[in-house]
Amino acid sequence: MAGHSKFKNIMHRKGAQDKKRSALFSKLSREVTVAAKMGLPDPNANARLRAAVLAARAGGMPKENIERAINKAGGNDSENYEEVRYEGFGPGGVSLIIETLTDNRNRTATNVRTAVSKNGGNLGAGGSVSHGFERKGLISYPAKAGDADKVFEAALEAGADDVESSEEGHEIWTSVESLHEVAKALEATLGEAEGTKLAWKPGLMVTVGEADAATLLKLIDTLEEDDDVQTVWGNYDVPEDVLAKLG
Repeated sequence: MAGHSKFKNIMHRKGAQDKKRSALFSKLSREVTVAAKMGLPDPNANARLRAAVLAARAGGMPKENIERAINKAGGNDSENYEEVRYEGFGPGGVSLIIETLTDNRNRTATNVRTAVSKNGGNLGAGGSVSHGFERKGLISYPAKAGDADKVFEAALEAGADDVESSEEGHEIWTSVESLHEVAKALEATLGEAEGTKLAWKPGLMVTVGEADAATLLKLIDTLEEDDDVQTVWGNYDVPEDVLAKLG
């Protein structure tokens, strides 16, 4: 289980999806509204909005909810959210990047710092870990989209930088600038993506042993349960045998 794949967003725990459905829609809706407010309210002319809409669809958000979130950006009553990124370290020395959208920086900072410190980690200054990551575009497809060769050829033709395939699916990496165009090209050949977003790709992975894995997973869950936290990225790799022991 790698930090940039299995835990790339708040949809990773399918078993708890019903319980988290409302919170999930809230986070997805917030991102759609912020993206629409930062540019044109047209997904075809706003790459970030298109990515947010694709993520909302992948999360099962109804079309009317997505449209409502876009329209909300043009209203006078829309909340003013700002993006705040936190960086730090988790159990086992793993690096974490925590992306938030908040209307109250003090509340968010307190919640994030408390979650990290209570679960074997500590926050660092801005830039303390991001130098070990690369800002990239990430397009995810399920395994049913095709075998590794088919997806690789489609990604190459679309102009992607790299492809990582496994039994669970395909992760296609692009430059930030080409994310929108590559996603459009892939949609024509592979269908709609499971997820399209800006990501933090770690350079070197840190293998996490059994002693630290349980605390790390608890930390990630705690962060992702916070309404202000949008995504948690990390350079951790938890071996399958360790995951099996943890249940």
